[in-house]
Amino acid sequence: MLSGCVDWPDEFVARYREAGYWRGECLGEMLRARARAAPTRLAVVDGARRWTYQELDERADRMAAGLRRLGIAKEQRVLVQLPNIAEFLPLCFALFRIGAIPVLALPAHRETEIVHLAELSQSVAYVIADVHVGFDHRALARAVCKKVASLRHVLVVGDAQEFVSLSEVDALAEDMDGPAPRDVALLLLSGGTTGAPKLIPRTHDDYVCNVRLSAEVTGLNESTRYLVSLPIAHNFALGCPGALGTLHAGGTVVFCKDPSPETAFRLIEKEKITVTALIPPLVVLWLEAAEWVQADLSSLQWLQAGGARLKAETAARVRPVLGCGLQQVYGMAEGLLNFTRLDDPESMVINTQGRPVAADDEVRIVDASDVEVADGEIGELQVRGPYTIRGYYRADDYNRRAFTADGFYRSGDLVRRLPSGHLVVEGRSKDVINRGGEKVPVEEIENYLMAHPAVRDVAIVGIPDPTMGERTCACIIPRGKAPALAEVNAYLSRLGVAAFKLPDRLVVLESFPQTSVGKVNKRALAKQVCGAPPAMITEVS
Repeated sequence: MLSGCVDWPDEFVARYREAGYWRGECLGEMLRARARAAPTRLAVVDGARRWTYQELDERADRMAAGLRRLGIAKEQRVLVQLPNIAEFLPLCFALFRIGAIPVLALPAHRETEIVHLAELSQSVAYVIADVHVGFDHRALARAVCKKVASLRHVLVVGDAQEFVSLSEVDALAEDMDGPAPRDVALLLLSGGTTGAPKLIPRTHDDYVCNVRLSAEVTGLNESTRYLVSLPIAHNFALGCPGALGTLHAGGTVVFCKDPSPETAFRLIEKEKITVTALIPPLVVLWLEAAEWVQADLSSLQWLQAGGARLKAETAARVRPVLGCGLQQVYGMAEGLLNFTRLDDPESMVINTQGRPVAADDEVRIVDASDVEVADGEIGELQVRGPYTIRGYYRADDYNRRAFTADGFYRSGDLVRRLPSGHLVVEGRSKDVINRGGEKVPVEEIENYLMAHPAVRDVAIVGIPDPTMGERTCACIIPRGKAPALAEVNAYLSRLGVAAFKLPDRLVVLESFPQTSVGKVNKRALAKQVCGAPPAMITEVS
């Protein structure tokens, strides 16, 4: 396994192989098998572009040869920051086939996150779109290249300027030694609960298992037409079952530039979409828009909702308003996936976040002393299983805290389990804000703000929001004149902090409530700022 990763113990490797979870299939071969079985079947739709399985397979082969000619080799990391465009798929399959490892960044990430990811992964190449939503990623690439010595190539979809156009990374397909099933296939991003994001190493064996099981539970097949509404670099949209699960099942992946109802509803009607996935704020937006956006959504069979807990009142509206079934999904890029089943009673679909997809997903729910609690009681979820990692990449110190001695991942999620095995998510034990499905790492933003000259002390808390689930509130004790929210966010933006991490509200206080041991009592602070008088709130976005 790649240096810096933690492998499964031998006895678990044998168990998962014997049970059929790990079948020795690599992601690149998964696509090739589907292309051989049905070469003319439609695989990808992106606007006017329509690729069959054979065309996607051939593009991946030619790009793999082109990447090798650039000198990109097995186990080298390639930082990929692409929006929802068709090029994402042949690029990733090309990297899978040569054994290089895509590091999947989000389009919203900026210099701070990209430099961190490139340095941590020691990426040799960086793949971007030229301009996305008005932001010039080529300018970002120039800044990143000055700071990250390992980067040798910048590949651009669109106008490459001084860089290399991805369309030119093309050569005659050639035989090559690919990866082994136990090799790392890709590096996903953690939610970044303790500062900067961690990298999650997923092997070919475990991620094909992840994709296959979630595709089966979602009922995907050759007639599936999956709309990629969320950023495809998200684990949810990529492989739960997402685009890869759709290709595994022989269906069609349709790219959506943005998840707005105006864009997505038109594509659902035009492309006869059967399934898509959203985060809760978008579910709310779609439900509201269904009353005024004129579109035929009758092809849509299933809407998956995940990334944060969906309120029961919202869940209950999906079928009557959108005319499709709801499947709740609760998972993590580190592994464990829970789905409500397609034949679950409506009460389970509305009120729970599903149950594990694999019989060998070992879930235990524990109290603060790591003692298991009874079903129905709230505790922290810990898990190990055939597609749950045993450690983050190059994070030995953190791994000792994030994983138990017997290999269980400490999720930081507070849940309770029903006798049926279904889980209900109750909150977080880790210091992170779930802002519309995007995880805002509190410690990271606090550290940045502590360096602001007008800030004496800072504590960031999540405040309830009916649309986003939570919004970010920066509570500061000023040093002299208090800064305004616009000033604080401009300061963070200059540091390269992604927009979704910027505070939505700023509250100025003289002191913070303390615990008995002198730490900031964030539970009390959150309650305090929710009822803060307007005079204390300098701005609300």
